[in-house]
Amino acid sequence: MSLNSHLAELVRRHQVLEKQIETELHHPATSDLKLLELKRKKLHLKDEIEKLQLNGKANGQVTGRANGKAHAMH
Repeated sequence: MSLNSHLAELVRRHQVLEKQIETELHHPATSDLKLLELKRKKLHLKDEIEKLQLNGKANGQVTGRANGKAHAMH
């Protein structure tokens, strides 16, 4: 798997978690523990994306497309 396709998959998974968190926030029976776990996973993905972007930029491997998607993260 190329660096760009790996980054794109991580960004996709980050977006899925973001939607899950948003859904859980609007659900009356949301467990604080579940919400905390989802947020922890999302933060871990964000950290991994940023680490790969920095390594890719240093090696000249990251294209603007994968890089631009990751900047849209919250």
